[in-house]
Amino acid sequence: MSLADSMQGLRSVDLSDLDLNNIGSWPGPVKFISAVLLLVAVLGLGYYFHLSDLQVQLDSQKAQEETLKQQFSTKAFQAANLEAYKAQMAEMEASFGALLRQLPSDTEVPGLLEDITHTGLGSGLEFEEIKLQPEVAQQFYIELPIQIKVVGGYHDLATFVSGVSSLPRIVTLHDFEIKPEKNETSSKLHMNILAKTYRYNDKGLQK
Repeated sequence: MSLADSMQGLRSVDLSDLDLNNIGSWPGPVKFISAVLLLVAVLGLGYYFHLSDLQVQLDSQKAQEETLKQQFSTKAFQAANLEAYKAQMAEMEASFGALLRQLPSDTEVPGLLEDITHTGLGSGLEFEEIKLQPEVAQQFYIELPIQIKVVGGYHDLATFVSGVSSLPRIVTLHDFEIKPEKNETSSKLHMNILAKTYRYNDKGLQK
């Protein structure tokens, strides 16, 4: 059968007469063209989905490449400045150690208690208690808490707090608690406060 005859036979086919449930009865030219179209559709869909997967993989690789570039740039910068960082760290450690060594020793604690007492009395306060608490060891220093209970007027308490903060030795104040006198006619206040001073921990620095 020539191509012209096939085309002529295809023109004479009425598509409404084709039975999808009995493809084997279709004319030869129709079956051939249908097979070609099906093959093209299958190849087209397969090619599309394959390209989609490749595109997803490509996008993922591009994102990973950008991340690796940033990591490389960061590490390259760190590597280039490593010696400078080491020198800076050594300088900071030396400065820190020198500052820590300026913290007082245990022998100065009695003098501090005396200074706090004089400051309180000079501010017009009455001491109910001034008591050392157990030490709290940190890595490079040791906290020396001092529990202080005083009685006095509002302005006297403020003067005392300011005076303690101005002492030559490092003293920090914590946990303020101020209550009025039980006697309603009195203007005096009770203040409970925790003062902390610090001393050098040479053992911690050597670790």
